[in-house]
Amino acid sequence: MGLLRNQKANIKRQTANGRSLFFLFFSLLLPFPSVLADWPQFRANPLLTGVATSEPPPNIKFYWAFNTGTEPIESSAAISDATIYVGTATGHLHAVDLYTGKGKWKYLASSDGIGESSPAIANGIVYVGDLTGTFHAVNASNGSKLWTHKTGGEIKSSPVVVGDKVLIGSYDGTLYCLNARTGALVWKLQTEGQIHATPSIANGVAYIAGCDEYFHGVRIADGKEIFKVQMGAQVGSSPAIAGTMTYFGTYANEVLSLNLTAKKLGWRYEHPQRQFPYLSSPALADGKVVIGGRDKMVHCLNAATGKELWSFTTRARVESSPAIAGNRVFVGSNDGRFYTLDLAKGTKLFEYTAGSAFSASPAIDEGRVVIGSHDGKLYCFGGVP
Repeated sequence: MGLLRNQKANIKRQTANGRSLFFLFFSLLLPFPSVLADWPQFRANPLLTGVATSEPPPNIKFYWAFNTGTEPIESSAAISDATIYVGTATGHLHAVDLYTGKGKWKYLASSDGIGESSPAIANGIVYVGDLTGTFHAVNASNGSKLWTHKTGGEIKSSPVVVGDKVLIGSYDGTLYCLNARTGALVWKLQTEGQIHATPSIANGVAYIAGCDEYFHGVRIADGKEIFKVQMGAQVGSSPAIAGTMTYFGTYANEVLSLNLTAKKLGWRYEHPQRQFPYLSSPALADGKVVIGGRDKMVHCLNAATGKELWSFTTRARVESSPAIAGNRVFVGSNDGRFYTLDLAKGTKLFEYTAGSAFSASPAIDEGRVVIGSHDGKLYCFGGVP
């Protein structure tokens, strides 16, 4: 990594308060913005690009597996200060050392389980939702409960922290904005359908798609809906943002682009032979949109035109959301395999067989890749530079 662990930790503490401004500034300048160290939330950053700055060595290998039990891990891991945070179907939130694979603590959110909601970490607090509809704030250092907020439906959306606020969607059809320190309700926006996806954030606006078949733009300062665009399909895929464009998949077997300035849909992509929904969320890099499909494929599309550049076929559904580091794509499949693909060509570079489905998404930090499986294990991959 070029820096000692303690040096990196000091830099992270010194720059933490400037992260939101950094993201905002560079999102205006770059076609696919760069991201910061750590992987502190679902899809790495508030733009939900799924791109890491820490690139694993060329020849990765299996490092360790942390066993959480026999129940599946559908929650995608988050990483901060060399600690991994991940939820499980047993209802526990686990903290695991990135280097050793040893558990640090676990917090019981609900015996009904933590589903696809993935943790977010900010200012020493870990946030996650559970399947009873309760949203939790937990002390990141010791796993003690700080506060909870009850919603009216399952939480499968993942939280996003914006300054002193945290946003979370619920299956009660509501996007909640809470005080990140106290859990007090700041505002809420009611939609006409379940919210499965995670909101993306740019320029003070939260963007969310859901089962009401609309794409919503919501001003974070006061919760006012500033626009909505009809999509013609339900959406469980989280929108990734690059400049003025956002990209996401739908249950109508399409990947869509949407211009946030014009507030209009752009291109639509549908595979000519294999019509299946997209629950995976896209990763964006080098003018490419990379997304998994229930057609068992990983698709790479031209971000400007929607033309397919390449596809890679697995043996089962790809509900895992791809992550990108450097010139490589990392993704799991329900075929029980974890894949590394070449970003430019889609050729397979690495494959690891766990034997149980990977529907969670990879997280990348400090040159390591972590991903949870339906066998209840959290897997870590890395290599020697």
